[in-house]
Amino acid sequence: MADTAEHRTEHVAGLDQLDMIVTGMTCASCASRVEGRLNELVGVEATVNFALGTARVRYVADEVGVEQLVGAVESLGYGATPTVSCHAEVGHDPTDADGHAGHAGHAGHAPPSGFAVRLVVSLVLGLPVALLSMVPALQFGGWQWFALALTTPVALWCAWPFHAAAWRNARHGVATMDTLVSVGVLAAYLTSVADILRGGDHTYLEVAAVVPAFILLGRWLEERAKRRAGAAVEALLSLSVDSATLLGADGAERTVAVDELDVGDRFVVRPGERIATDGTVTEGASAVDVSMLTGESVPVDVSVGDAVVGATVNVSGRLVVEATRVGADTQLAHMARLVADAQTGKAQIQRLADRVAGVFVPVVLVLAVLTLGVWSLLGDPAHGFSAAVAVLIIACPCALGLATPVALLVGTGRGAQLGILIKGPEVLESTRRVDTVVLDKTGTVTTGAISVVDIVTAPSSDEAEVLSVVASLESASEHPIARAIVEHVRSEGLLVVAPTEFLNTAGLGVTGVVTRPAAPARRVVAGRPAFVTESGLVLGRTLRAAVAEQESLGRTVVLAGWDGGVQVVLAVADQPKENAREAVEEFRSLGLMPILLTGDAPGPARSVADVVGIDTVVAGVLPQGKVDEVRRLQEEGRVVAMVGDGVNDAAALATADLGIAVGGGTDAAIEASDLTLVGADLRGAADAIRLSRRTLATIKGNLFWAFAYNVAAIPVAALGLLNPMVAAAAMAASSIFVVTNSLRLRRFRRDR
Repeated sequence: MADTAEHRTEHVAGLDQLDMIVTGMTCASCASRVEGRLNELVGVEATVNFALGTARVRYVADEVGVEQLVGAVESLGYGATPTVSCHAEVGHDPTDADGHAGHAGHAGHAPPSGFAVRLVVSLVLGLPVALLSMVPALQFGGWQWFALALTTPVALWCAWPFHAAAWRNARHGVATMDTLVSVGVLAAYLTSVADILRGGDHTYLEVAAVVPAFILLGRWLEERAKRRAGAAVEALLSLSVDSATLLGADGAERTVAVDELDVGDRFVVRPGERIATDGTVTEGASAVDVSMLTGESVPVDVSVGDAVVGATVNVSGRLVVEATRVGADTQLAHMARLVADAQTGKAQIQRLADRVAGVFVPVVLVLAVLTLGVWSLLGDPAHGFSAAVAVLIIACPCALGLATPVALLVGTGRGAQLGILIKGPEVLESTRRVDTVVLDKTGTVTTGAISVVDIVTAPSSDEAEVLSVVASLESASEHPIARAIVEHVRSEGLLVVAPTEFLNTAGLGVTGVVTRPAAPARRVVAGRPAFVTESGLVLGRTLRAAVAEQESLGRTVVLAGWDGGVQVVLAVADQPKENAREAVEEFRSLGLMPILLTGDAPGPARSVADVVGIDTVVAGVLPQGKVDEVRRLQEEGRVVAMVGDGVNDAAALATADLGIAVGGGTDAAIEASDLTLVGADLRGAADAIRLSRRTLATIKGNLFWAFAYNVAAIPVAALGLLNPMVAAAAMAASSIFVVTNSLRLRRFRRDR
């Protein structure tokens, strides 16, 4: 039994989870058989991925143990090894320790040397056999014996992985793709040997010599393509940092392994270094390259108080960062888990292919026998034998098994590079059907930060002086609106001093005394219009009109004044994100109807909707109201995608047919979503839907051609119109086509 001393089980929704490397699988029917055997066990839910060569098993520990799970796989003749960190794996070598043929390649590793030697030997020896057999001008006396000498090592040694796997499966009463290849090669070889011993010259040595060469070559090309498919995930996982410069309480620096960092530790990040783990900047300012998270090339400026993510690159200044998440809790680890989960699962469309593959091989064996029988009855058993071998070779269901997982591997990997995390393959089906996108306002369509958007001063006032006085009073307040005013005034380079007296009237406004250098002390009132006017300050006609205009735009209005009159009207608002309007236009281009759904008041909501181009607004709803609105749309027959970022969006995200969490959102929103955008750019939601639809379309295209290939090729082979050597080349080409077609997803780009 495989060593099970080192493995990790993870508790998932009441079940333990175990990931295993499965060796010896050569086609989709193998994966289907392993999956079926595991799911026969009590308390087990298993998914086997042929392309990755992995099995993800969720099980009830009280019902079944790890050794039983491994034993179930091994009882079918395959190898099973629990893995410590299966999300870091993207497959394994194409042959196992015993030389059994396999498909799933490990990214970044070449096929084993034994595999490469078999391929080279089969090509070197097989080509002369093919030429001698098919070109009469090259034939000489006794050429059959020479050809037999060249064919024997190819048919027996080079093709040994297929024979060994076929025998192993036969002992368990099953037939796989290896059975088809082994039977075809051995039949051609043994028939040729018998014919030569009888002194005949009608041999099938070219089939026995060339078929293994073509299939081994196809496997090798397939492995190379699949390693390219997993390159994005490998690159993501390679970004993790090994060491950090820990800053002690005494200011001393020392280098430690990242694994030694704890939450609360402070560490130094110098220019050009990767940030060791997620944290908050406590000293310094810099620009950080976050392209590995968001796909955007423009660095983000950070300073004290800003959050930074592990594995991103500090571009300029020295930073001191306090760790907030370490190890498996970091954003990079979370991204890797999401990508691994998506690649391990199966779309519904793949399960149909698995069921077909599970019965395909026995049907092909029967068809091959019928082909030989019919041709023999027609008086041409030699032609029938060739046709039967062609049926066996051409019918390999490998392409069916690769159609979905390789496309998922490439699509989710490319998504990770662009900051799009797809949680599972079932998400792809949802994106195809979505026709309505519901958008939260604050933090999703808008920045989530209040800022000053307009200033109107009294006709006789000096704007710079007025703003300096107002900001000086507001500097003593912790209210977000006060902070926005102070930040705006300071950004204009104006003087801000602390007030000498200050009183806060909660929810209404503030009063106090401001004394600026070379200026008289002023008793200032600032706050809501009613609070300011009720304090005795007169609101002039110009400023009254300004208040009405700003309120009609849904903005929050702040008045401030002194010496008996209101001096200024300030309008503050949560501004739409820079690219929000472009995102809405992209949604429409995808055939989606955008709806703004918010707990904010109707005025501000309508104002934001008008700016970004949304016609339908549902405002003033609580979290349960968001859920109710999503359900109402679903009852109308709409398929709804919900985009949000806050705790109050979590329930609606979970209720929607497709939940999309915007980067920077709460953990609750991310957990409830189906797609996660690492960046805050709302256009990423449109990118996510386009990428998901493109991936699903690729899967469907792969499956169509895999089915069509077999449906069209088997009758042609049975009619004797397909040479077995050509059949071997076509079979290998079908698998390579599926993989290379999936690789086109690596070229997915944003439309902008």
